[in-house]
Amino acid sequence: MNTRLVGGLVLLGLLVASCLAGLLLVDLDDARPLSAAIAHPPSAEYWLGTDTAGRDLAAVLVLGTLLTAKVGLLAGLIGITVGTVLAFVAAYYGGWTDRLISAVVDVLLTVPGLLVLIVLASAYPGQMTTTLMALVIAGLAWREPARQIRSQVLVMREANYVRMARLSGQGGLSIIFHEMIPNLLPYLGAGLVSAVSAAILASVGLEALGLGPRGEPTLGMTIYWMILDGAFLRGLWWWILEPVAVLIILFVGMYLLVTGLDETANPRLRRRA
Repeated sequence: MNTRLVGGLVLLGLLVASCLAGLLLVDLDDARPLSAAIAHPPSAEYWLGTDTAGRDLAAVLVLGTLLTAKVGLLAGLIGITVGTVLAFVAAYYGGWTDRLISAVVDVLLTVPGLLVLIVLASAYPGQMTTTLMALVIAGLAWREPARQIRSQVLVMREANYVRMARLSGQGGLSIIFHEMIPNLLPYLGAGLVSAVSAAILASVGLEALGLGPRGEPTLGMTIYWMILDGAFLRGLWWWILEPVAVLIILFVGMYLLVTGLDETANPRLRRRA
């Protein structure tokens, strides 16, 4: 049994189940700030307490987890899709397209990603939304997948089953979709989870700097307001602990999922496990 894969699925499944249950148990309108309020610790009325703006942290965490997952999934899907297409075009067809795409990827990988994201996010002051943030992050999310998948395609291109398909008269697209991609699915799955995890980390980092969607209670913006309102100095432990705990569960679950998928895709890792 792949214990890491199972552990990752269990943690992420519990997080998803908690969010779905929260949608039924809490009023998401309580995630909006009140005109005048003070922070309250967890109580019978507010299970997870409130912040200094009067927001019910149970509603904030449910909605914030879903919004943060939306950013990660959208940016990760765009990144892995663009990276996969460029990798196959470069590695399978080779020639000048391979040299051009590889040169562009190599140059962009030397550019500090966080610096570029800060500049791009700063270009939309007061206009940032979760969808726009996902698109900003996706603008750089394809670089690593393009390089990593290209190396896999270069090896697969010389495999015997690909050569036999080529000799039997199959076209390039047919070989890619019917022979290569099915064998690459576990690796692509691990790459997608890694891309989603990196996108969530980037979004939380930008939001903690105050460059996120201020009108939407994502996990990163919850941390931003927590820092801005001095939750550490004021001893508002519940406001600090809860979003951090959700992020820890999310990242640990995704890490276990990635390593589990790597073991599935890599025979050497399977034998070692």
